[in-house]
Amino acid sequence: MKINISGHHVEVTEAIAEVIHSKYAKVANHFPNLMSLDIILKVEKNIQKIEVTTQYENAKVSVTAAADDLYKAIGNSVKKMESALAHRKGVINANLHNKYQVPEQELVANPN
Repeated sequence: MKINISGHHVEVTEAIAEVIHSKYAKVANHFPNLMSLDIILKVEKNIQKIEVTTQYENAKVSVTAAADDLYKAIGNSVKKMESALAHRKGVINANLHNKYQVPEQELVANPN
């Protein structure tokens, strides 16, 4: 899986990139159809933010996490991304099942 990391008011160090790659490797194992992630790290008013965007099964999936610590924000974003991808996968699987067709019944007038 390809991970594109960029920083806005943040320098992306080797340590940060290594943590991101190791955390999102678990997501790649659960969702092998996932090709790439676009990650933007931001700092706004002493709050660390991370935005993660990807394309999964023809739908854009995007999550945002914020925390006081960048590593905590990365962990939160991984949890949110796993949840969002699992939800998307469930929607896809639900559409594959045959829907039960309710037979139409004729309305009979009440003889009372």
